[in-house]
This record gives sequence, C-alpha cells and structure tokens, in this order.
Amino acid sequence: MRAVSATAFALCSVLLCSAPVCARPQAGSTTPAPVFEFHSGFWVNLHHFLYLQGRILRAGLEDAQAEPEIPSRYKALASTEGMTAEQQRTWRAALEVYALSWSSRDLLLNNQMVLINDRLAELEDCPDLEGRSALECTSGITKDLVAALDEAAPIYRQRWWSEQDRMNRAWIAAMIPQVRSMGGNLAGQLEETYESKWPARIHVDVVLYAGPQGAYTSLAPLHLTIATSDSRNQNLNGFETLFYEASHVLARGVQEAIDRECRRLQKPIPRDLWHALLLYTTGERIGGTPASVQARVNARSKRSSPANANSLYDRGWVDYEPLLERYWQPYLDGQIDLDTAIAHLINDI
Repeated sequence: MRAVSATAFALCSVLLCSAPVCARPQAGSTTPAPVFEFHSGFWVNLHHFLYLQGRILRAGLEDAQAEPEIPSRYKALASTEGMTAEQQRTWRAALEVYALSWSSRDLLLNNQMVLINDRLAELEDCPDLEGRSALECTSGITKDLVAALDEAAPIYRQRWWSEQDRMNRAWIAAMIPQVRSMGGNLAGQLEETYESKWPARIHVDVVLYAGPQGAYTSLAPLHLTIATSDSRNQNLNGFETLFYEASHVLARGVQEAIDRECRRLQKPIPRDLWHALLLYTTGERIGGTPASVQARVNARSKRSSPANANSLYDRGWVDYEPLLERYWQPYLDGQIDLDTAIAHLINDI
C-alpha cells in the first residue's frame, strides 16, 4: 500500500517526511491551490521502461523504420552486457511479452493501459504483484503482464532503477520551488479561464518515458504521468507541462463545448484541438499579458518555433495556432465570453 506520509509544501510551512512528495502552490485566501503529489514509483517506472523497450524491439521485429516518437537516445535496446545467461533469458522474455502485445497499445487511448497504470500506481510499495507478500498486493491485472513485471523486477532494480529513481527525484526537487513560487497565481488564472475548480490533490507519477508527447493524463481518477528525461519537461518547460497536463481536469467543460458545437454544425471533432488549446492557454497564462501587440507577437513566435522545447510546433499542433490567436485569445483577454470563442473557433475550422 502507498505510504501516506509526504513532504508537504503548504503556504509558508514545510514538513519533511518520506516519499511521496507533495507540493502546494502558494495561493491567495480565496483560491485554494491544488496539492501536487509527486511519486517515483517502482512498478509504474518498470512498466513504462518495458513498454519503451518493447516498442524498440517491436520495431526491429517488424523490420520497420525507427519510430519517430522514440527519443534518439533511447532508440537502442538497453544493454544486457554483464547479465548471466539466465538473466538475459528472463529479461528478453519480459520484453517479448510487451513487444508482442502491450507496447503496440496507446498509453492513454487504450483503456486497459490506463487501468494498468492506475493500478500499478496504487501498488508502488508492494514487493510483488501476485499477492505473495500481502493480500493487498494482488494486482488483479492480466497474468502475462504480472508475470513479466514480477520476473523482470529484480533485474531492473539491480541495473537501472537506482539511476532512473535518482533522475526522477532530481526532477521533483527542481519542480517544487517553481510550484511554490509561481503555481498559486497560475492555478487561480486557470480556474478563472476554464470556469472550474481544482481537485484537492493531483497524483503525478514521474517516469523515464511517457509516450510520444512526453506526458499524458487520465481523468478517472486524475493521474498525471510525466517523463523526466524528455527535453520538453525540463526547467520552466516542466512547470508548464505539469500545469498543462493538470488543466485537463479543469477544462472538461471546454471539451464538451467543442463537441457540442461540432455536432451542431455537423462537423467532425478536430483531432487534438482541445489539447492544443490547453497548451496554448497554459503558455499564455505563464507568460502573462504582454504590454504591447508586438511583444505578444514576439512571445508567440518564440513559443511556436522549432527551437522551443515545449511548443505547439514541437507537438505537431502548430496548424491550430492561427485559429487560437484569432478566436481564443480574445477570450483570454476578456473581450468575449467562452461560448462565443468556441463558436467562432469551430465555425472557422
């Protein structure tokens, strides 16, 4: 079971305890800020590492071109040099379980993958997933996956886990001061923008690899998964990613408004428009409102350029930016209401 103690950052008080690590942005008295509960969980990390290795192995098995969404530094299988023959067989068998099935599934769009991620997050302190150590550690997930994870676990723990856990914790340590200093103001602005309230706590799992976008969010329950090795998630970009991903729970009303307007106009729902809108909004709110039109143009140009690590361009959503600037930005500036902005946006697509 997950430990309930945490490092909590609540306004000016700091309580030092054990993992998981929690950070609450500083906020005004009228806007309670959410608590981000950061985890570097063993089973979630092993699952995502095997998922990545399985995708690399799968590409080779299918004689396909190297998959573009895999970062260049991870295009080769992790070395098994120094393993015993038995360890190599065990590790390879676990990779093949993923390569033949699980690694072909989308981490977010496949409901079973979401359920697996949620369940592994709940079991992060369990020594095994079959319930051998304790009844509450019985995962209930599919047997072939449990077997692959349990058998690969000692090898992963010995060879890769210490370094990946260190990277995860370094990322969390770098993120907490940003959440404390800037998060309260941003949280309040996003509540106002999406006309919704934050949940009391937000569970964040940090892992080496989290899919082609570097992060993803499932909503029932709210669960963020962020890749600490991804260049889009470093420094201020990581702070933006954190609030962009978390804002999915705030902006469900916006998604519903987009869907309603598309049905009314008998148009297909645009792929990734909602996500592009959320990323655009988070970037705008972090940057504030420039004093001049030219300053705003310069800021957006930088945000959308290939050089910016966390941009609409980088995520393949740059085609939406002119529409968001034309129809969504006036809503962010307080010139029109939300329904009018959505109606104009969908009408012009």
